[in-house]
Amino acid sequence: MRRHLLALALLAIAAPASTATKPDLTTVAERSGYRQTGRYDEVIALCDAYQQAYPQAVRCFDFGTTPQGRPMKAMAVSTRGALTPEAAAAQGLPVVLAQGGIHAGEIDGKDAGFGLLRDLLRGKAGKGLLDKAVLLFVPVFNVDGHENFRAWNRPNQRGPEEMGFRVTAQRYNLNRDYVKADAPEMRAMLALVNAWDPLVALDLHVTDGAKFRHDISITGEPVNSGDEGLREAGRALKDGIIARLKAQGSLPVGFYPSFVEDDNPASGFAEGVSTPRFSHGYYPLRNRLAILVETHSWKPYPERVRATYNTVLVALSLVAEHGTAWQALAQAADARATALGGQPMPLDYTVTDAKRFVEFLGYAYTRTPSEISGGLMTRYDERTPQLWMLPLRDTVAPSLVVTAPKAGYLVPPEQAARVGTQLQAHGIAFRTLDAALPATAVQVFEADNVKFAPTPVEGHQRATVAGQWTSATVDVPAGTLFVPIAQPKARLLMTILEPQASDSMAAWGMFNNAFERKEYMEGYVAEEQARLMLARDPALKAAFEQKLKDDPDFAKSPRARLDFFYRRHPAWDAGYNRYPVLRTDVAPG
Repeated sequence: MRRHLLALALLAIAAPASTATKPDLTTVAERSGYRQTGRYDEVIALCDAYQQAYPQAVRCFDFGTTPQGRPMKAMAVSTRGALTPEAAAAQGLPVVLAQGGIHAGEIDGKDAGFGLLRDLLRGKAGKGLLDKAVLLFVPVFNVDGHENFRAWNRPNQRGPEEMGFRVTAQRYNLNRDYVKADAPEMRAMLALVNAWDPLVALDLHVTDGAKFRHDISITGEPVNSGDEGLREAGRALKDGIIARLKAQGSLPVGFYPSFVEDDNPASGFAEGVSTPRFSHGYYPLRNRLAILVETHSWKPYPERVRATYNTVLVALSLVAEHGTAWQALAQAADARATALGGQPMPLDYTVTDAKRFVEFLGYAYTRTPSEISGGLMTRYDERTPQLWMLPLRDTVAPSLVVTAPKAGYLVPPEQAARVGTQLQAHGIAFRTLDAALPATAVQVFEADNVKFAPTPVEGHQRATVAGQWTSATVDVPAGTLFVPIAQPKARLLMTILEPQASDSMAAWGMFNNAFERKEYMEGYVAEEQARLMLARDPALKAAFEQKLKDDPDFAKSPRARLDFFYRRHPAWDAGYNRYPVLRTDVAPG
C-alpha cells in the first residue's frame, strides 16, 4: 500500500514537468482575442519553442544584433530538413522569405506568421508545402522599433491596443534603406539574403490612408521593371495571390491604394515602379521576386492578421506549384544580367498619363471646409457602402536608360573602402588591382548640373546629378577596385554606381564632396587674369562677347562673368563636378 501511494505521489510530481515539456505555441494576440500583440520576448520564446517542438523541421537562429543590443531572430522551416542555405541549395528547394515588422507598428506579419507556422507543421494548413519550399521567417525586422511600444504609435490603424514604432532606435526607416544600407539591421538582413538567396520575398505591412472596403493590396515586381523574362514569374505570383485571395472572400487590389491627391478619393490612383530603397524595388535588381503585402489599416486587427496569414499561405502554395519553373527563370535572368555589358539598362521609371477607370469599393463621403485646418476635410460614412469608379494610371515607361559599361567600373583607392563596403553588403563581386595601369582609356562622368536637396532625407542630403560619360585617358593607380559588370547582380551594381540613378550612392549624397567647389579665384585676381586672357586670345574674346549678347542672366551676373574666365584658366579645379568613379570597356589584365 505504501509503495502504491509513493508511486502515485511520484506521478503527481512528474505530471507538471511532463506538461511543461510541451511548448505553448500560441501567441499573446490569440490569447487576447487579437486585442494585443506580444513584446519581443515572446518572439524569442516562440522561436526557441518551435525549434524544441519540431527539431527536425525548424531552426531558430540569430542573424544580427540591433543597436540596442537585441538579437535579430529568424526561423528556417522545412519538413525536408533543409534548415541551412547549403541544404536548401543542395536539394534545389526554393526559399520564401516572409518578413514582418520592418515598420514595427505594422505588426500583422508577426502574429500571422507564427499562427501559420503552427498550422503548417501540424498539417492543419498547406499540407506538404514545406516539403517543396523552405520558409525563412523573420517575425520582426525592426526589433528596437518594436520595443518602442505604446498606444497611438499608429494613429491611422485599428488595433492592436499597443504596438511598436515605424523607425529604428537610430531613427532609420528600414524600408528606405535597402540600397544605401545605413542601418546595422539592414546590413544584417542583406547578409541573411546573400546567404539564403530567397526566390520570393514577402514584405508584410499595413497601409495608411483612406477608409474603404478593400482589406488588402498586393503589389510587387518584376512586373513592370527588372529582367523582362523574369516578369512572367512576377506577374504569375502577383496575379495568383490576388485570384486565390478573391476566391477565399478577400477584397484585394493589385495597386497601392494611395490617392494621387492627399485625402481626395476622386483623384484616383497612380501605380508605378518603386525605387530600390524599398524592398519590392530592390529584389528585382537581384533577379528575384518581391511582393509587398499591405493590409488595410482601418480593418480590425483579427481581420488583418487573417488576410496576412492567407496571403503567406497562398504565396507558399504558388511557389510549391511553380517554384522549379520560376527558379529556372531566375537563373536565366542571372545569365542575362551577366551579359549586360554594353547593353541599355533602364534605371528609373515613370508613370505615363494614360489612365483607365476601375471599380473601387468605398464608402459614401463628403469633402467640406474645415474650421480647424482651413482646408477641405473628408468624412467617410462606414454605414453606407459605395462603388467608386476612379481613374488609375498604371502604364509604366523607362525614364532613365543608361548603357552599361562593357567591362565594369574602376573605383580609385581613396574611395575603395567606402564603395567596397557598400558592394560587399549586397554580395557584389570586385577585385583590387595590385599594379598601376598608366595611360588607361576610361570613361569619366562630368556633372553639368547638381541640385542638392534643401532638407535631409534619412540623414542624407540627397543630390540630383545630371551630366554625361565621356572618354578620357588617365593613370589608374594600384589599389583601385575593378567591379566587373559580368555578374548576376549587374542591375543592382549599376543602380549603386551610376550617378544619375535615383538610389545610387551619388543620389544619396555619398559623393557630395565631388560636387562642391573647394577653391576660388578672388574677384580682383579674376579681373586681372580675364584681361590678360582677352588680350592674347581673340577667339575667347569673341565667345565672351557673344555670350553677353545671347544670355541676359549671364550678362547681369558679375560672378558668372568672372567664372567664364576662371573655368578656362589653369587655376580651375579639374576635380570639381567630376564623379569619382570611372567606367571601363576593357577588363584589367
